[in-house]
Amino acid sequence: MGSTREMIEAYHVAWNERDAQERRRLLRHCWSEEAAMVTPGTGVVAGVEAVNDTIGSLHQHWPGDRAITSGVDEHHGLLRYSWQIVDDDGAQLVDGVAFGELASDGRLQRIVDFYDSIPGTE
Repeated sequence: MGSTREMIEAYHVAWNERDAQERRRLLRHCWSEEAAMVTPGTGVVAGVEAVNDTIGSLHQHWPGDRAITSGVDEHHGLLRYSWQIVDDDGAQLVDGVAFGELASDGRLQRIVDFYDSIPGTE
């Protein structure tokens, strides 16, 4: 497949992609068929189509927002990285950390997000 960093980059390019077909292509590249993402806002979302639909729905509610990620720390098929969601002007909306697991083929099996802070809620 590719490196873990490549899988995370494809996943977050998909998060920033507005076109559903291109987003689906990216997700199929980096996301195993049985994969699931778990976020505080959406709960458990499993499978490429469900993830694609969830991302599309979020783009409708918050057009212009985009995801930014840090480097990836990985060992034994497990990973973690930091992320931020920013608006059109680059202002931080929310940040957090993701923990994940890789499938045997190197694609993402599970991503679990946690919020670090939400501006205005401290």
